[in-house]
Amino acid sequence: MRPLRACLGAAAAVTLAAAGTTALVASNASGATTALSNRWYAAAPYLMPLDNNPPNAATIMDATGLKAFQLAFVLAPNGGGCSPTWGGTAAVSSDTAVQSVISTIRAKGGDVSVSIGGYGGTKLGQTCADAASTAAAYQQVITKYGLHAIDFDLEEPEYENTAAIKNEIGAAKILQQNNPGLYVSVTTAGTADGTGWFGKQMLLEAKSQGFTPNNFSIMPFDGGFSGASAQTSALTNFNAILQSTFGWDQATAYAHEGFSGMNGRSDSGEYFSQADFQTVLDYATSHNMDRFTFWSLNRDRQCTPADNNGTTSGTCSSVAQSDWDFAKYSVRFAGVTPPTGTPTPTPTPTPTPTPPSTSCKTAWSSTAVYTAGNEVSYNSHNWKAKWWTQNEVPSASEWGPWQDEGAC
Repeated sequence: MRPLRACLGAAAAVTLAAAGTTALVASNASGATTALSNRWYAAAPYLMPLDNNPPNAATIMDATGLKAFQLAFVLAPNGGGCSPTWGGTAAVSSDTAVQSVISTIRAKGGDVSVSIGGYGGTKLGQTCADAASTAAAYQQVITKYGLHAIDFDLEEPEYENTAAIKNEIGAAKILQQNNPGLYVSVTTAGTADGTGWFGKQMLLEAKSQGFTPNNFSIMPFDGGFSGASAQTSALTNFNAILQSTFGWDQATAYAHEGFSGMNGRSDSGEYFSQADFQTVLDYATSHNMDRFTFWSLNRDRQCTPADNNGTTSGTCSSVAQSDWDFAKYSVRFAGVTPPTGTPTPTPTPTPTPTPPSTSCKTAWSSTAVYTAGNEVSYNSHNWKAKWWTQNEVPSASEWGPWQDEGAC
């Protein structure tokens, strides 16, 4: 099997995982408060809090409006055993470092999901005896951090182990049942056809156990992908796999489908630019997909030099960018109101400005937070927010957050 990602950073492998969960708040020392909306957990980009030169989460929140982070990765201990650790070395039970990061994020009104698995290290599904003991290990993580979201990253080499995948899927089902409201996503490898043989076997295991997460996400990179068109094609093909596996119609399959991308240069030398992210974002929102995320915030900054001499880094993107350019696409996804009931997978039509109004809305404020549908006035025009925005002056920019509704 080809590697999905090369090791980036001291002990960390670059890997994408699946989205979080919206469970009841547990009493814990890290200050868990009311859960965010599921849309935020579905948009949370990955952050390694202990490796790959972790950026300051509060700085990213202030700069972009991002509220949710996907913390990676919880693994089995490097020496073996069935207890959760960060990266195989730092026991969750005695952790204070990650807890401090979580407390900082929550103090600013945000929240986290925790990702389990990934490409590197030994997974709990491999070392725990059965699904129940695997779930008990993950429950320790949920309880300690008061999680509203959890993420199962099931990929190579673990997903080649039938018993391990049975334990992981079984554990996910138990956690979903024991933590009402928990938002659970499962991420696996992406291929041009959607996902490979082992990914399909994982889906069949979920079907056999009667387990349905909020979404199944694929990682369409490190597989000969050439930009966004190859990625959206893979997402279309994966949708067909979900339909045939679970007996869903197209709309239901999209409502249970997610995208996990890689910003900038991938391990195999593919390049994904800001324009590629915009194209996939448009696809995800127009098809009412459940998740849009990427690996990683540690990489969401420009290298020096910008192309990093043609190599892939765990701490920068290897493409020209400003800090946190890619995080802004997650914010935009979170700001698009998800459909209610059964979604219709049809493209969103181009907005048509409404006729000029005779009265002006409340004046735009640089300090106020606006979400999709909010209306303001600025320079004698009314404007409607397309997605979450703060301190972005209303203008008629095609890619901006504001829609001009005409003179007032």
